[in-house]
Amino acid sequence: MTTTAALPAIDTPDISPSAGVRLAPAAPALWRVLDMHGRIVGHLQAVFAPGGIRYRARRFHAASRVFRDLGEFWRAQDALDCLRFTR
Repeated sequence: MTTTAALPAIDTPDISPSAGVRLAPAAPALWRVLDMHGRIVGHLQAVFAPGGIRYRARRFHAASRVFRDLGEFWRAQDALDCLRFTR
């Protein structure tokens, strides 16, 4: 089980320049994922888990007006790939 309570300060993850997206801070341990045109693709959230920090890929679902978790990953790049390839 993961939790977002009492997270220490987390730096913005390094992502590959070829990722096709960029990160913009949204809250502590939360970043908006923007495509190269500035459109929001989803969110990347850092969560504390046993063993270290995991990265949760989240996307807004307009019909239900909630964010849906797409998965948790050990690498930020994997979470970003999940957002990029699941449209």
